[in-house]
Amino acid sequence: MAPRTKTEQPTAPHAADSHDLIRVHGARENNLKDVSIELPKRRLTVFTGVSGSGKSSLVFSIIAAESQRLINETYSAFVQGFMPSQARPDVDVLDGLTTAIIVDQQRLGSDPRSTVGTATDANAMLRILFSRLGDPHIGPPGAFAFNVPSVTASGAITVERGNKKAVKATFSRTGGMCQRCEGRGNVSDIDLSQLYDDSKSISEGAFTIPGWKSDSWWTVRTYAESGFLDPDKPIAQFTEKEMRDFLHKEPTKVKAEGANLTFEGLIPKIQKSFLSKDRESMQPHIREFVDRAVTFATCPECEGTRLTEAARSSKINGISIADACAMEIRDLAEWVRALDEPSVAPLLDALQQTLDSFVEIGLGYLALERPSGTLSGGEAQRVKMIRHLGSSLTDVTYVFDEPTIGLHPHDIQRMNDLLLRLRDKGNTVLVVEHKPEAIAIADHIVDLGPGAGTAGGTVCFEGTLDGLRASGTVTGRHLDDRATLKEEVRKPTGALEIRGATSHNLQDVDVDIPLGVLTVVTGVAGSGKSSLVHGSIPAGENVVSVDQSPIKGSRRSNPATYTGLLEPIRKAFAKANGVKPALFSANSEGACPTCNGAGVIFTDLGVMAGVSSPCEDCEGKRFQPSVLDYHLGGRDISEVLAMSVTEAEEFFGSGEAALPAAHKILTRLVDVGLGYLSLGQPLTTLSGGERQRLKLATHMADRGGVYVLDEPTTGLHLADVEQLLGLLDRLVDSGKSVIVIEHHQAVMAHADWIIDLGPGAGHDGGRIVFEGTPADLVAARSTLTGEHLAEYVGE
Repeated sequence: MAPRTKTEQPTAPHAADSHDLIRVHGARENNLKDVSIELPKRRLTVFTGVSGSGKSSLVFSIIAAESQRLINETYSAFVQGFMPSQARPDVDVLDGLTTAIIVDQQRLGSDPRSTVGTATDANAMLRILFSRLGDPHIGPPGAFAFNVPSVTASGAITVERGNKKAVKATFSRTGGMCQRCEGRGNVSDIDLSQLYDDSKSISEGAFTIPGWKSDSWWTVRTYAESGFLDPDKPIAQFTEKEMRDFLHKEPTKVKAEGANLTFEGLIPKIQKSFLSKDRESMQPHIREFVDRAVTFATCPECEGTRLTEAARSSKINGISIADACAMEIRDLAEWVRALDEPSVAPLLDALQQTLDSFVEIGLGYLALERPSGTLSGGEAQRVKMIRHLGSSLTDVTYVFDEPTIGLHPHDIQRMNDLLLRLRDKGNTVLVVEHKPEAIAIADHIVDLGPGAGTAGGTVCFEGTLDGLRASGTVTGRHLDDRATLKEEVRKPTGALEIRGATSHNLQDVDVDIPLGVLTVVTGVAGSGKSSLVHGSIPAGENVVSVDQSPIKGSRRSNPATYTGLLEPIRKAFAKANGVKPALFSANSEGACPTCNGAGVIFTDLGVMAGVSSPCEDCEGKRFQPSVLDYHLGGRDISEVLAMSVTEAEEFFGSGEAALPAAHKILTRLVDVGLGYLSLGQPLTTLSGGERQRLKLATHMADRGGVYVLDEPTTGLHLADVEQLLGLLDRLVDSGKSVIVIEHHQAVMAHADWIIDLGPGAGHDGGRIVFEGTPADLVAARSTLTGEHLAEYVGE
C-alpha cells in the first residue's frame, strides 16, 4: 500500500463550524415580551426564574416545538395526517436549531398492562432471551408476553394461484397472557347491589350506575327494548334465563326505537366501560362508584404475574421470566451479568447496558413488573432518560423539565453527572431548573423575570453562575438563601399510629406521626416515603391528600372553572343585569357562535400543520357581543376573566363588585402563590407545580384536620419557597396537622418533626432510620439526610 500522506490543516475555520449558536429573536409566545437570545450549542444551559416567568414558553413552546414541527414537515403528507398538528410559534427568527428530544415530567401511559419493562426495551429483550434459552422451550418471544393472548383458528381459505382452490388451514399462536385476568395481574369482583336496586324494574330506574338515567336510550333503552327481559318486572323477579341474559349475555345486535344497537350483559359492559380504564384517570364521582362497587384481588391463576402457567414453567438457571421481572432491577442486572451464553452474547450485552442504566440513574430499586402509572413524575422522566443514555445520536438538543424533581439531595449529584455526560457526547442540553445544585453545573445561565405572568417574560440575566450571583435579579439574590433551624418546635397534640406497615418495600414499620405540627417525611428516592404516607394513612373524611397526579382538563378549563370561582361570578353578573347565569359561560348560551366559545379558530391545512388564529368575531374574548354589554362593577365578563388573581381579589374584595364567595377563593389562590395567573388561562398551559398548588387552594376549603402534601415545592422558585413555608405555618396554626413528603432542605429545616426513611432504596430501604426534631437530625448526622441538612444549614 502506498504510504498515506498527511495534508496540512487549513488555518481558516471551515464554514460548517461557524453555526454554533441557537438564535431566537422576537419571541412573543404566551407572556414573552419580544425576547431575543443566543444560546451556545454543545453546552449545558440552565433556564431559571420565578414560577410563571416564561421559562417553559421559551424552551418548550418555542425552541423544542419549532424543532419538532420542522422535523414533522419532512414526513410525507400521508404520515403527517396521523401526527398532531402544530402551529408555528410566535417568533420572528429561529436559527441554528437541531433535532430536539423532550424529556418531560409527563406521567407514562397509565394503561393497566403498561409496566416499567414494557415502557423500555428491557421486557422485549428478556422475552427473546427466554425464548432462546428457557427450559422447557415453549415457543417464540410472544409466548412470554402478557400482552399477547393465545389464538387458535381453523377453516377454509381460498388460494388464488392458477385455479382458485379452497384448502383447509389451521392457525395457532402461543401467547403469554393469563386468560383469567387478561394480563392485568388482578381480577375484579363486582358487588351487584351497587349496580341496581333489584326491588325496581328497569323502566322505574333500577340502575344506580353514574350516568345511567332511566331515559338514556343508549344504555338503559337497550336493556328495556332488547326483548331478552321484561323492563316492567322488578329485577328480583327475573327468571333464571332473564337474569343470565341481563348479567352475562354476549354482545348481540338488537333494534331499539328504530336504531340498531348492541345489547350486552351488564357485567361485561361495566368491565369494558369502567374497569378497562386506569383508576387514577377517572373523574372523582366515577372513582367513588368503582371503589364502592368493585373489589380488586390478585389473580389466583397467575398469582399476579400476568403470565400463563406455561410461560412461568420455562426457566433459565431456575429463574422464570416472572421471577426476573419481580426482581429489583439492580439484582436482575447481576443475574444477567452471571449468564455465560455465547449464542446470545450481543443480546445479553444490550440487556445488561439497559439494566445498568437504570441502576446508574438511581432507579435500581424498581422492578420491571411495576405498573408505569404508579411512577412519580420524576421517576417517569428518568425512565425516559434511559432510552437516550446509550443512544448513538450526537448534536441533538435535549430538553429537560426540572430533572431534579423527586430527588433527594444525595441523588441530585448523580443526575448532574448524567446531564454532563449527555453534553460531553456533543449534545446541546437545555434544562429548566430551580435547584441551586443543578444551576451550579451550567455552562450558561438564562434568568427570566423579573416577576410572573404579565410581570415576567423578559430576560433579566445571561451569563455564568458568578455573574448571576452578582446580578441583583430575584434568582441571584435568593441563590444562597438558607432556611434556619427553628429555635422552638411546636408540641404535638396527638399522634396518628401506623402499625406493621408492609406496603411495597416497607419492612413491618411501626411509627407514630405527631398531629398538630408540621411533620416532614423524607429519605432517598425509593426509600418508601409515599408507601408509608399514602399507603398507610387511612383516607378518611378527616384526611385531605394533595398529590402530584395531573389535573384532568381541556383547553376550555381554567382556574376560574376548576376552583368553582366562576359560579358565584356568573350568578352576580346575572343578578346585576336581570338575565340568566348561563349567558356568562363560554361553554353554554353566552358562547361566541363562530368559535363555540374557544376564542380561537383551528384551521386544518391538510398537508401542512394546522394553525390556530384568534376568532375575528369575538376577538378572542369567547363571548357573544350582546353578552359583553352586561357589566358588573364597570367590567364585562371577558375583562374579569382576563384579570390576574391578585387584581381580581382586589376587585371582588370591596366596592360595587364586592362578592365574599369569590373573594374567599381568590384569597386562597394568592396564599398558595398563584396571584399572577389570569382567571381565564387554560389549565393545559399550567406547569406541574402550578397545578398542585391550584389543587391545594381548592382543598384548603375542606374541613379535613390532616393535610397530606406530596412535594409541594415542585416547580417553586427559591423566592417562593419562603411563601410556601408561611402557608404551611398558617395551616398548622389554624389547628390543622400537616404531613409533607419532601426533599427540599428548607422545608426539612422548618419542620417540627422529621421522619427519615432508608437507609437506601428498594429492599435496602423501607425502615425508619430517624425520628425527631431537625436539630437532633443535624446534631446526629447519622443518616444521608442528616449529613445533607447539616451541610445546608451550615452546621
